[in-house]
Amino acid sequence: MKFKKIVCVDHTKIQDWALEELQQFSEEKIDVYKDEPASEAEILERIGDAEVIFVSWRTPIDEKIIEKCPNLKYIGMCCSLYDDASANVAVNFARDRGIGVTGIRDYGDPGVIEFIVSGLVRLLHGFGENQWREMPMELTGRKLGIIGLGTTGQLLAKYLLPFGMDLYYFSRTRKKDWEDKGLKFLELKELLKTSEMISIHLPKNIQILKKKEFEQLGSGKILINTSLGLPLDEEAFQKWISEPSNFAIFDGDAKSKLDGRILKNKNLITVDKSAGWSTKTEERLSQKVLNNFKEFVKD
Repeated sequence: MKFKKIVCVDHTKIQDWALEELQQFSEEKIDVYKDEPASEAEILERIGDAEVIFVSWRTPIDEKIIEKCPNLKYIGMCCSLYDDASANVAVNFARDRGIGVTGIRDYGDPGVIEFIVSGLVRLLHGFGENQWREMPMELTGRKLGIIGLGTTGQLLAKYLLPFGMDLYYFSRTRKKDWEDKGLKFLELKELLKTSEMISIHLPKNIQILKKKEFEQLGSGKILINTSLGLPLDEEAFQKWISEPSNFAIFDGDAKSKLDGRILKNKNLITVDKSAGWSTKTEERLSQKVLNNFKEFVKD
C-alpha cells in the first residue's frame, strides 16, 4: 500500500534509517520538520493534504485540526499513548472517524532510571552543590515511595531493590507480583508520610500533589519528577521547596513546566536535558513507530 503524502509534523526524532523505510509507502517525498509549529495555522499548513502524519508529544492534534484535515487516514504518535485524556492527539475523536492512531511505550525508561539513581546518589553523598543531610548517606536503608507503578516505576523498583532500600508504591491497581518482590503498597497519604523520597511516574494531565498532599509529605524529604506534565500544584510546591530541608530533582521536561521564579531556589536541582533521551532511546522509538505503521498498513 502506498499513500500520496506522509508528513512528520514536528521534530519526531525518527532516525534516518526508519524514514527511508517509511518513504517506501509514500508517493511524494516525506516532509520532515525539525521544529515545532508555532500555531494551529502552521500545523494545518504542514499537514496539508497528507494522508499519514507522525507527531511528537509536543504538538497538539486536536479535534479542530482533525476536522480540517479530511485526507487523514493515520496518525503515528512518536510518544507514549496511555489514554485519550493524557494524549496530545484527540485519539477517540480520530478513531471515530476511521483514522488509525497508534502510540508507543517503554522507549526512554532506562535513561530516566539512570537519571534518578545518579541524582539521588549525588544528593545523598554531597557530590554536587547540595547534600541532603549533614553527613553523607547511602541508598541502603532509605525509604523511597513510587507514585505510579507502570513500566518506569517498575524499572525503578528493579534497579533500587538490590541497594537494600525500603520501597513503597501507590498505584490505581495493586501489583501483587511486585509486592512479592519486596515492594509494599501504601495509600497515597501513608506513602507521603512514610517515604523519605518520592518519585512520580504518571501520564500527562494528572495532578496528584496539591496543598494537602505536600502537607502530608512534610519536611526533610526529596521529590523526584521526570514527568512530561506537571503532576503537582505549583503554588503548593513552591511553598514546600522553600523549606530548607526539602529538595527536588527535575529533569529538563519536568523543569520546562515550572515558573521561572521557582527555578531560582537552590534546593531545586534541575538539568536542561530530558532524562529519557539517548541514542538508544531514538533507536527504540524509531523501531516502535515503524512497527506500528507497518501493522496498520498490513491490516
